[in-house]
Amino acid sequence: MDLINDSHKPQQARSEPCPGTLYIVGTPIGNLGDLSPRAKSVLKKVSLIACEDTRRSGQLLKTIESKVPLLSYHKNNFKSRQSQLLEILERKGSIALISDAGLPGINDPGEELVHAARSNNYEVICIPGPCAATTALVISGLPSQRFCFEGFLPKKQSLRKKRLEDISKEDRTTVIYESPHRLINLLEELSNVCGKERLIQISRELTKRHEESIGNTIEEVIKYFNLHKPKGEFTLILGGKKKKQEKKTSESEALNKLNRLINQGEKANEAARKIAEETGYKKNWLYSKLHEKLDK
Repeated sequence: MDLINDSHKPQQARSEPCPGTLYIVGTPIGNLGDLSPRAKSVLKKVSLIACEDTRRSGQLLKTIESKVPLLSYHKNNFKSRQSQLLEILERKGSIALISDAGLPGINDPGEELVHAARSNNYEVICIPGPCAATTALVISGLPSQRFCFEGFLPKKQSLRKKRLEDISKEDRTTVIYESPHRLINLLEELSNVCGKERLIQISRELTKRHEESIGNTIEEVIKYFNLHKPKGEFTLILGGKKKKQEKKTSESEALNKLNRLINQGEKANEAARKIAEETGYKKNWLYSKLHEKLDK
């Protein structure tokens, strides 16, 4: 009797690429060794490769000796390109969609093409590959059971302010992308809305020679990048908002803790914030009790 479930048996690969199929192909985010054999095979056999930058992708394809023609597909032309790509699928051609690095369809117009293909009943298959968001998340040490992805935050101030406020209240781990010249500004914004003690890990140059992970708290990473000029593309893994603790300490004990911090040289406002986080009492209440004592 065969006790092995069929779903656990090795699956025989079907011949790829299949006609009339859109392939979403993950490409390396740094280390070329991360390109899977299956991805390499598909990129050498499809009818056409749609990519962000033909010059950049051309370098990758030259490395794997692919001679498949390239067509640019990016945020500035994706609407005009869609009909052209759908026509290829209609003629039973096959298309591979790739981004400059990582997995297409996440924070790029690949999402639009997938939607258009599915709406027209064409098959869409993903060839899994590297992704900066999940790579940074799993090495961060922060909770990964539940997380949310924000990508690049809006530049328009009204939208950005609302998004930052939402992130500050989020109890799940949040993944954010940022460019080097805007990193410090983003960190300062996060410090203002989340508090400088919020946990964070920042990854740069993932899978590359100078890969680096920096962090513990927002305050610490701001100090680091004020001393070291940000270089490379950054993925921020921001810890979720801590749930309010039950008040396990008495009011008098909380106030004694507050006074001890102040006597040790901590500023009253900062001391009240720390004790509020530790005990569950509201910061404003602690601060008001402190002033009541001073007024007597």
